[in-house]
Amino acid sequence: MPAAIAVTPKLVRQLMPPRSILSRKGDNGIVLVAGGSRFYHGAPVLASMAALRSGADLVYTAVPRSIITAVRSFSPAIIALPLPDDKLTVGSANRLVAMLPKRTDAAAIGMGMSIEPEAIVALIKKLKEAGTKILLDASALIPMVLGEISNTGSIVTPHAGEYRRLFGCDSGTTKDEMTSNVRRQAKEYGVTVALKGWLNVISDGDKVATIRRSTPAMTVGGTGDVLSGLAAGLLAKGMKPFDAAIAAVYLNGVAGSIAFKRSGLHIVATDLLDSLPAAMKPFDRIKQERP
Repeated sequence: MPAAIAVTPKLVRQLMPPRSILSRKGDNGIVLVAGGSRFYHGAPVLASMAALRSGADLVYTAVPRSIITAVRSFSPAIIALPLPDDKLTVGSANRLVAMLPKRTDAAAIGMGMSIEPEAIVALIKKLKEAGTKILLDASALIPMVLGEISNTGSIVTPHAGEYRRLFGCDSGTTKDEMTSNVRRQAKEYGVTVALKGWLNVISDGDKVATIRRSTPAMTVGGTGDVLSGLAAGLLAKGMKPFDAAIAAVYLNGVAGSIAFKRSGLHIVATDLLDSLPAAMKPFDRIKQERP
């Protein structure tokens, strides 16, 4: 197995795409976040705000109608799309696709969501047909999705328990075990796997990268939702799935470190949202072009 890639600031700077000085709204990515349930309204909000902080131009947030007021009240930047049911049903999936703009560059699906398995498969299929890049997290990480995302380059972002549920095997406990197992599953299914934990392991089946968690304060709920939104935003900006995954994990960790320096072991996930601009600003580049 090839040696793991060392993820450094220099590498991340090389990976991050520049923004054209001539770009218009929509040129820097349009993202769909689909998630939430009657009990979990925060997860899709965190993912949506992270996608916006990534530099994406537009983010559509699809949540059950029962929580849409709470979602809309968080920020005027959120474009909330109401789904009729508290869980993702086939009818809700069809309704959602009908509400979307003609072009959606990337979608992050599953955070805080209650689902019917056949509905998540139907939604993925329709988004694929529209050319949308897919990232799956949380409730969307079920074995049934593997047939639909195989060999698509989609990103999955499981923690150890979700990894076991998705692939039917343990991720391992040592660095060697985790890198070997993650690479094997990524290669078998043709996806990019970003395993979250004390050691984040990212692989597309060929290349492998590892990034140590920046602080144990990052165990607080919601930091994974921020990661998923950030990765989806980078996907929407045109990054390759593996590059988007490692850049997102790295930048999410930097934001966690900034928040930790400010608040110690008492951070909450919204602290990462507040810290993302400082984490990402050193990697900003503007491409000068003539009109």
